[in-house]
Amino acid sequence: MIVGLDHVQIAAPAACEQAARAFYGELLGLVELPKPPALRARGGVWFELPDGRQLHVGVEAPFAPARKAHPALALQSPAALEQLAGELARRGHAPRWDEELPGARRCYVEDPFGNRLELLAHVR
Repeated sequence: MIVGLDHVQIAAPAACEQAARAFYGELLGLVELPKPPALRARGGVWFELPDGRQLHVGVEAPFAPARKAHPALALQSPAALEQLAGELARRGHAPRWDEELPGARRCYVEDPFGNRLELLAHVR
């Protein structure tokens, strides 16, 4: 039986590690996890979210960004989302706001590889 979600993987091109660390680690604030030795040669980077789940950036060849499929990363508050969206915009990742989900403030943004990410904060 399924008991939960362990991780989500996002595809990226070869030699993506530096850009993935800058975006997911430095900009989004995710903590990098060491990859198991047997998987390091494949490339990519793994990150941990505050709830213990993981986001893996894995190398795919040939690479094509996910324009529709996406992970949705939750922020602690609408104010935190606004702050992150501003920083993303300042760094060249312009958020696209979507007001259609009741009870949430959300936007979409592309990672350095063109993959779609949703950032949202539930409004209480």
